[in-house]
Amino acid sequence: MSETLVSAGALSVLSEEEQLFRATVREFAETEIRPFVMAMDDAGKFRPELLEKLFALGLMGIEIPEQFGGAGGSIFLATLAIEELARVDAAAAIYVDVQNTLVDNAVLRWGTEEQKKRYLPRLATGLLGAYALSEPASGSDAFALQCKAERKGDHWELTGRKFWITNAAEAGLFIVFANTDFSKGYKGITGFLVEREFPGFSIGKKENKLGIRASSTCELILEGCRVPDGNVLGPVGIGYKVAIETLNEGRIGIGAQMIGIAQGALDAGVGYIKERKQFGKPIAEFQGVQFQVAQMKVELEAARLMVYNAARLKDQGQPFAEDAAMAKLFGSQVAGRVTSQALELFGGYGYSKEYPVEKFYRDAKIGTIYEGTSNMQLHTIAKAMLR
Repeated sequence: MSETLVSAGALSVLSEEEQLFRATVREFAETEIRPFVMAMDDAGKFRPELLEKLFALGLMGIEIPEQFGGAGGSIFLATLAIEELARVDAAAAIYVDVQNTLVDNAVLRWGTEEQKKRYLPRLATGLLGAYALSEPASGSDAFALQCKAERKGDHWELTGRKFWITNAAEAGLFIVFANTDFSKGYKGITGFLVEREFPGFSIGKKENKLGIRASSTCELILEGCRVPDGNVLGPVGIGYKVAIETLNEGRIGIGAQMIGIAQGALDAGVGYIKERKQFGKPIAEFQGVQFQVAQMKVELEAARLMVYNAARLKDQGQPFAEDAAMAKLFGSQVAGRVTSQALELFGGYGYSKEYPVEKFYRDAKIGTIYEGTSNMQLHTIAKAMLR
């Protein structure tokens, strides 16, 4: 297991239980995931047995109450898990991230008691979920979605396409947003719990991505997809609120993913400069190099504490949307800078797949794009400041 570079300052905010949880996830990531990281990245596919192990370890239902078979934990614990997994493989982290912060979260917050009893035990133990909001013409303008839902007696029929859906290749349950009444604009948007086996539902093209390649990202095709009336998530027409509130928590998860990626790159960089010799001594002894890694550490620590703060606020029931936006924005910026600098520390080797930093560099880029671009985070922050 590689030596961690997390500072005493960051660890001091963790309880003994949280530190033990972090250590457990770290050991799992090092022993179970690290040996397969590069092969999975090359193949663009996550190993099914590792997904099963994530469920077995309880990492896919961290916030699900014990009465529904989950761990009964907090978003802060989910944040620690995502960070530690991303330190080894961002693709593994995003499976846990989407499951906990988007899918489990939405069902817990907006599901009926019957829906919770039907889905939460399965989501905690083996049912992978996905969150389907984005469409070909609906990205940052999420409420411009064109997927429509028509009521047909005791069920709904959904028609349209969804793009960039994380976890789609393996998921069995999809939270799909569609408009039930376009005359009402965004107030016609409604969430639906769509099972993979529902008639009229299929998985389309799988994207060949720059980074997080082992994480599946696919198109969803809905051709009169039949959804029972009992699978409407939240009241009809409140889907916009379901989406906004869910994504607020999701941004904490993305922030955690970014600091994990940055930590992994920094670990690799520091290890390398201690071994690489030029001009007769390790390059770690050159002050210019020392200043570079020191700056990387300072920025990473600041981002980490922003992510932790947003998670703590959420767990305490305090307003956290602005803090989550700042954590995601700054976390993704820091991940970009740290991974780029780490790659340069390796010199020419950093540009080669023989060493891990080029993957950290590729994986970091998505942080400024998904679950709200950096510009959308700035919009959220400015709006909160000026209201």
